Amino acid sequence: MKKSDLLNRLYEKFPEYSKSEIAKVLNGTFDAMIDALAKGERIEIRGLGSFKVKERKAEKARNPKTGETITLKNKKVVQFKMGKKLKRILFKKVKV
Repeated sequence: MKKSDLLNRLYEKFPEYSKSEIAKVLNGTFDAMIDALAKGERIEIRGLGSFKVKERKAEKARNPKTGETITLKNKKVVQFKMGKKLKRILFKKVKV
């Protein structure tokens, strides 16, 4: 799903709002999430999951073309852990 698809689904669900109003809210939400992750904060959305920034340590890799060993630098990655509700829906687990 692309951002435009999400925008269209929200517009179908909330036709009383204009697409531009929904786009402002959607963009504001994404901007707030990006700002939080850039500051190293954790984001938790109940039912969906949580996002956090994790740092990967430097590691050695091999160039497949030349076979040369290269060193990759430390880098930050966003890690997503799905919430219980999403996990239950995706794997069709019945709540007891």
